[in-house]
Amino acid sequence: MTQPQYDAIVIGAGIIGCCIAYELAKRGRHCLVVDKLAGSGLGSTAASCAIIRLHYSTPQGVALAREGYYYWLDWKRYLKTPDPSGMAYYKNTGNLIFKSEVNHNLVNVKAALEEMGIGYRDLAPEEIPQFLPNPDLRAYHPQKRLADPDFGTPTGGRVPGAIYVPESGYISDPKQSTHNVEIAARAAGATFCFNAEVAEILQAKGRAAGIRLAGGEAIAAPVVVNVSGPHSHKINRMAGVAEKMRIKTRALRVEVVHVESPAGVNWEKDGVMLSDSDTGIYARPEVGNHWLIGSEEPACDALEYVDPDDYNHNFTAQSRAQVLRAGMRIPDLPIPNQPQGVVDLYDLSDDWYPIYDKSDLPGFYMAVGTSGNQYKNAPVVGAFMAELIDYCERGGDHDEQPLQYRMTYLKRSLDIGFFSRNREINRASSFSVIG
Repeated sequence: MTQPQYDAIVIGAGIIGCCIAYELAKRGRHCLVVDKLAGSGLGSTAASCAIIRLHYSTPQGVALAREGYYYWLDWKRYLKTPDPSGMAYYKNTGNLIFKSEVNHNLVNVKAALEEMGIGYRDLAPEEIPQFLPNPDLRAYHPQKRLADPDFGTPTGGRVPGAIYVPESGYISDPKQSTHNVEIAARAAGATFCFNAEVAEILQAKGRAAGIRLAGGEAIAAPVVVNVSGPHSHKINRMAGVAEKMRIKTRALRVEVVHVESPAGVNWEKDGVMLSDSDTGIYARPEVGNHWLIGSEEPACDALEYVDPDDYNHNFTAQSRAQVLRAGMRIPDLPIPNQPQGVVDLYDLSDDWYPIYDKSDLPGFYMAVGTSGNQYKNAPVVGAFMAELIDYCERGGDHDEQPLQYRMTYLKRSLDIGFFSRNREINRASSFSVIG
């Protein structure tokens, strides 16, 4: 094997991969980022809803989201290097989260928010119209398939209320935010190689030793980091580590629809984010005075696992079901004849929580299984993954003594072992994009 050309190779130039490269470069590691596409942020990151929200059902999930939130507020200062093509920015909207039997009336969510000192309003049903245009507050759970004759029929009673978290919103452009990090990483010393598909994870002396590209070129490095999004399971198989992991990943096909706002409602300016487990959808304002509507994976929605290199990019009946479910809550919502929006992939883990970890192959690390809800955490993930790599490469045993990462903004420790590849299934998860 030739002498290492780089100190680390990051596979994947999405938002998390670029943040890891930036943090490694800041620590003095000569880092190469490779991606099979033509630029940074062109894969699943480009299709992200870029939602920044704080509600999770576990304290660890809330702590990570809270720490990440401050990076986005401090975006320009964090990156240090301005992007000549423009800087992405955070837009605060607040987040309205409906209580339902699916989320146990938010008991765990409220406890986790309170533990982190995050403020919220506990709303009675009659207070919800302050946030939504002319809502129908009848209960519709459990949701049904579009072909079910009882689809759209109320199931009795009303929703029991909601909470409103003021500190929530979204990033203006997920692709541009990734380019912002690429510019900062380059300024810190990282190198980027696009249109470069990884065909092999090289090994020598029982550890990772670099990569071989599809064109045959071998690139040596003692550290390889898998941040390849929906392709993560393929890269893990190349490294020979996939079957040794208790938690696995796979690609999940998803549809997100853009719908015009009801007449007379400026949703782009005045709208809030919405998480409605009763109707099984989430939504946020979108450019053009639209609603962006996705599924919270109720039991009636079949999960479509696919080959990330060969799947249907066209809308199906799923998109119409999501719009109609949103229309159950907002009766004035226009129902389009032709769907608009995005069809793309999640890198799904078994419990919808991420894997941020070393692997059973020394020198091979993973930031995978992000399951559609980790965009918001990318900057802090970059920071603790760089520290995890340093910790393990210095001889630390992360499996036996997990890294305790001291968060920059919250000034408290986060047990990175919570995100282990070998954890038990997290039964506190919603098993949906909500995490």
